[in-house]
Amino acid sequence: MSAPLITRFDGPRLLAGSTAGLAEHARRRGPFPAQAVPHLIDMVGAAGLRGRGGAWFPTGRKLAAVAENGRAAGGAHVIVNGAESEPAAGKDKLLLRTVPHLVLDGAELAALAVGAKEITVCVHRGAGLADGLRRLVAERAAAAWGSRLIVTVVEPPRWYVSSESTALAQFVEGGPGKPRSVSTYKSGVRGKPTLVSNVETLAHLATIARNGPEWFRRTGTGDAPGTALHTVSGAVRAPGVYELPTGATGWDILNAAGGQTAPLQAILVGGYGGNWVPADALALPFTPEALRQVDASPGAGVVFALPRGACGLAETARVASWLAAQNARQCGPCFNGLPAIADDLARLTWGRDQTAFDRLRFRLGVVDKRGACAHPDGVVKLVATALRVFAADVRAHLGGPGCPGLRHPGALPLPTPPDPSEGWR
Repeated sequence: MSAPLITRFDGPRLLAGSTAGLAEHARRRGPFPAQAVPHLIDMVGAAGLRGRGGAWFPTGRKLAAVAENGRAAGGAHVIVNGAESEPAAGKDKLLLRTVPHLVLDGAELAALAVGAKEITVCVHRGAGLADGLRRLVAERAAAAWGSRLIVTVVEPPRWYVSSESTALAQFVEGGPGKPRSVSTYKSGVRGKPTLVSNVETLAHLATIARNGPEWFRRTGTGDAPGTALHTVSGAVRAPGVYELPTGATGWDILNAAGGQTAPLQAILVGGYGGNWVPADALALPFTPEALRQVDASPGAGVVFALPRGACGLAETARVASWLAAQNARQCGPCFNGLPAIADDLARLTWGRDQTAFDRLRFRLGVVDKRGACAHPDGVVKLVATALRVFAADVRAHLGGPGCPGLRHPGALPLPTPPDPSEGWR
């Protein structure tokens, strides 16, 4: 597949320069664009903005659904999802440190458009962001900047699943930070329809309100306009967060990070609930449509380059074990299925256990699409794509001369998991 036509790229839009202070933000970005509010949902729809939190769902449709449901329910709520629980991701934290007022502008504009009276900004406990954001909210209030809606900052627990949309809504209303089955579009915080939107998505929304949908579509592709942030790590010269037009290929993304430092065998795309793809997938545009042919998605913008010589099974086994310990303990597929999958993969990887391999493939099918939330599905996807992409490693582990990559140090980051005593509040 050839790359879709990228209309033009005039450089970064969100990462054009740090504007952490309100005065500098106003100088660079202009006044708060309140005049856009009556038409904002239509503007966002026309711009073709899609959520950058992982699902790439059309943001205009999401706004319209919450607004319609909110009118019927007598109001709505907005949650800014800055809880970025993907260990290999860093884009949302970067935006909240460098252009926080752009994110807050987007949140307030979205709240006005859907009829919400309150906004809650969620950042993971221990991220070092909450106090600074509270000062910025106070700065905006003192300067009479923005919507003058109620904006609060809270810190959900550090569990991986606590950044899921329904988990955030439950935490904001005083419950545990665990997923639940009711969509936030319909019933979120205190039963109100709730817009839960990613930090990057809201920053883009604020630029559309200021510059219009035609401006937003000047870069990117027809199906996926605008720019996107990618957190690039692994075997690259300059790991970091890079902003490129949507439709940029995987090679474009790696080259933005200084290029590869070693021959590559595979790429982890989307995050720990994402997919392993072979290195030749780097020739594809990193859009949902193009990556679908390798059973992948850009997801949360994570791009990890695994060098030859590393063991993809060992990397996946480490991550699967970490993810299994992050489950919400609410349903069998999570509580029982994920530890069993992680154990089978570990037995295959380090124990050369054929029985565990056969059992693993069976368990992947049993657990997939059976959980109360998408967490089990993400683990299944990660492990299943590892078995496919690293099929040669599977054979080497089971019956060959062994895997030299087992001596390679682990490369994917694994934060210290929360202690169970921390609880879910």
